[in-house]
Amino acid sequence: MKKIALHWQILIALVLAVLFGALLPNQIKYVSWMGDVFMRALKMLIIPLILSSIVSGVSNIGTGENLGRLTFKTFSYYIITSTLAILTGLFLVNTIKPGVGADMGLAQSIDNIHIMKESFGQTLINIVPTNIFQAFVENKMLSIIFFAIIFGYFINQVGTKHSSFLKDFFNSTFEVMMKITLFVIKFTPLGVFGIVAKQISTSPDLVQLAIGLGKFMFTAAAALLIHSFITLPLISKYIGKINPIKHFRNMTTPLLTAFSTSSSNATLPLTMEAVENNSGVSNKITSFTLPLGATINMDGTALYECVAAMFIAQAYGVDLSFFQQFIVVMTALLTSIGAAGIPMSSLVMITVILTQVGLPLEGVGLILAVDRPLDMLRTATNVWSDSCGATIIAKSEGEILTV
Repeated sequence: MKKIALHWQILIALVLAVLFGALLPNQIKYVSWMGDVFMRALKMLIIPLILSSIVSGVSNIGTGENLGRLTFKTFSYYIITSTLAILTGLFLVNTIKPGVGADMGLAQSIDNIHIMKESFGQTLINIVPTNIFQAFVENKMLSIIFFAIIFGYFINQVGTKHSSFLKDFFNSTFEVMMKITLFVIKFTPLGVFGIVAKQISTSPDLVQLAIGLGKFMFTAAAALLIHSFITLPLISKYIGKINPIKHFRNMTTPLLTAFSTSSSNATLPLTMEAVENNSGVSNKITSFTLPLGATINMDGTALYECVAAMFIAQAYGVDLSFFQQFIVVMTALLTSIGAAGIPMSSLVMITVILTQVGLPLEGVGLILAVDRPLDMLRTATNVWSDSCGATIIAKSEGEILTV
């Protein structure tokens, strides 16, 4: 018997949760525990996954002396395009305001939500932890990310014996954490059922719930399409001096694969083959930029995380200040570096952003219901950005391309 795909399981769980919450609101205690356990499992994963992924990623890049001009160009491209993607999402979510007025049973007194209220200067100072273990306990995500980046860099500054041991340790830890994450994700339908049924039982208007989720999907999809078909082609044409339309045609197979599998890692061999054989980029450039991009260049993921966090804040009736939104942008940028190239990896990363600004994590349960199509779209955006980066960098290195 063929197993039902996870996204279909989630959709089925959503429908059943709506029916259960609407028809049996007094029996909600018998199923709400599933959502509580699922959210606790996600919280359990956040810190070890973020720490191991970033330390592993940074340490595997190499020493500062080995990075050179190519790495500088690559990282500059990744940071610029990811930032532009996040700002596109932030602009649209603030313009459309999909969560405002969408009574999803989430709105509550702001006094009951511990929103971060530190000043900008104090937040910058607090990024440097006085006690990293205290930062772990208190979920100080920016401090943990800062420590992970520093630790990963200095792994390459010690002797070969110690460096190899630490790299192997954190690579292995990351692999184990990914296995645990995939295991927890298998129970997403049960978590969605428990969370959504509980929210539905207290939601006064199911129509508003559907409208709110529809507006969220439209906002996220519109931002992803703008970044994919306007921002990246303009950068490719006017900075990279390549033909984005021709390059897009060359990338048809990996983009369709990325869209259907929602995995940039699974698509990587096809991406490398298309960029090298169809667009004419050298193996030197593709073998460096594309595997690195599949690990840390997540334009679509960073954009989605920002839109999702802002939507959840709006649904809770929380008006984030400019500075708080800036923290959302920075955290989305940093966490996208640690996002794994697998389906639904953004799930854990969104909880990091919500934790950083002090928002409840339960809102994640609702956006999970519509996550799959957006996951497909943002993965294709990630792969498209990686391929554009490879061609732009190759062109800047003086290579003659076919696009």
